[in-house]
Amino acid sequence: MSAYPVVSTIVIVLAAAAALTIYLARTGRLHLPAGIADAAGVGPRRDFTHTIAAYQAMGYTEFEHAVADLARRDPAVRRTDVSGGKNDRGLDVLVHLHSGDRYLLQCKRWKGRVGSAEVMKINGTYRDIHNCVGAAIITTSAFTADAERTNAMLPKSLRLIDGRGLARWASGGRAPWA
Repeated sequence: MSAYPVVSTIVIVLAAAAALTIYLARTGRLHLPAGIADAAGVGPRRDFTHTIAAYQAMGYTEFEHAVADLARRDPAVRRTDVSGGKNDRGLDVLVHLHSGDRYLLQCKRWKGRVGSAEVMKINGTYRDIHNCVGAAIITTSAFTADAERTNAMLPKSLRLIDGRGLARWASGGRAPWA
C-alpha cells in the first residue's frame, strides 16, 4: 500500500462505494435501473404477495383486462384484444406484436391449481384456430404437476405463468413472448 498510496486509496474508496450501493439496492433503499440491477443481481427482494392478492381480488373480466394492460407495456406489442368469455376457444387476450406475430394468453384467476386439461385445450387451439405463434396460461394460483408434465411433453411447450411469475412480470420481468 505504501508503494502506491493514491491508487490504493482510490481502490478502497471504490470498493466501499460498491459495497454500499449493493447493500442499499438489496435493502430497497436505492432503486437501480432494471438492467443494471438484474445484471448485478442486486435488485431488492420483493414481496409479491401484495400484487398476487390484487389480481386475485379482481373479477374474471377485470383480470383479463389487467393482463392485457400489462402486455401493452411491452414495447414489442402493437395492440391487444380482450375476447374472453363463454366459447372463447381458449383465447382471453390476443397480443399483436410489431413483428406481425400473434400470441394467445389464457387467463385463469383461480384459487385452485390449473390442471393438464387446460394445457391440452390451449395447445389444441392456439395455432390452428387462433393463428398464433405461441401461447401462455397465466394464473393467480399455480399449476398441477400433471399440467407441467403434460406441457413438457408438447413439441412446442406453452408458457405456464403462475401467481409468482405473474407478479414478477408485473414488476418489470420478462413478458411471455420474450
